[in-house]
Amino acid sequence: MAWGSWLKMPGRSHSGPLEPLSPEAQELSRALEHDVRVLSVDIGERNVGRPEGLARAAEHVEQALGRSGLRVGVQRYEVAGVECKNLEVELMGRERPNEIVLVGAHYDSAPGTPGADDNASGTAALLQIAARLVRRGPLARSVRLVAFVNEEPPHFQTADMGSWRHAKRARERGEQIVAMLSLESIGYFSDAEGSQKYPPPLGFFYPSRGDFIGFVGNPASKELVRRALGAFRENARFPSEGAAVPGLLPGVGWSDHWAFWQEGFPAIMITDTAPFRNPHYHAASDTPERLDFERLARVVLGVEHVVTELAR
Repeated sequence: MAWGSWLKMPGRSHSGPLEPLSPEAQELSRALEHDVRVLSVDIGERNVGRPEGLARAAEHVEQALGRSGLRVGVQRYEVAGVECKNLEVELMGRERPNEIVLVGAHYDSAPGTPGADDNASGTAALLQIAARLVRRGPLARSVRLVAFVNEEPPHFQTADMGSWRHAKRARERGEQIVAMLSLESIGYFSDAEGSQKYPPPLGFFYPSRGDFIGFVGNPASKELVRRALGAFRENARFPSEGAAVPGLLPGVGWSDHWAFWQEGFPAIMITDTAPFRNPHYHAASDTPERLDFERLARVVLGVEHVVTELAR
């Protein structure tokens, strides 16, 4: 009975050929590729072990967010003598500004990898969504967009994890984060049968081709998973799957949404499922050439719609 409740999702995943990419989506695809290449090629590995790369990545993100015309907030702290920064902008809501929809992505990479999919793809999406939302104008709720530092090991699920620092501060301030979306590795797709794996027993319920984007949460965030996935399916003609399953299952909590669970906020991950699909996960071969930027653009347009629906 529990599994049926956790896996039942609104609407249907898109099937069949994808529609031709619109001129708007083509332009978005090029912008996404540019940011991914800056982070993963021009800068490369970026973490506390490579502080120059981490600082350059933070500078790129801060400048890109600043070009939106919004003030960029910085949450600073030190790890092993290295300055670490969470970077954020906020679009204040018109009607319920104290209610916050938070969209986040980590900009650091794991040791030994340029991190194109993990997670330059999510960071690039965050930057483009921020720019697009500014052009759209205020919504009823506030929308906060945060680029997190230190999601990757050895900082994952420790006090040095940037998203946990942010979530703890939000809880201390009494902020009303009504939804948190973590953009985690969203640019790798495969049409090959058997290209998609799952932690048991999910493989019995989901497709064997890695051509979809996933919406993942825990049972406490079940309604957020359903609402977000439903909004995506209403707008995006792109394959999508969703699940709200226990966080103890491997992979379910492997991103910044986990930190918000710890502080009692509803939070989900939007992902290509990373190691369950991408053979280049946490490897030196996680390069831009492995990514599908046209599909990434389709996902970003769909996620933008999700954010606007959640912020109504």
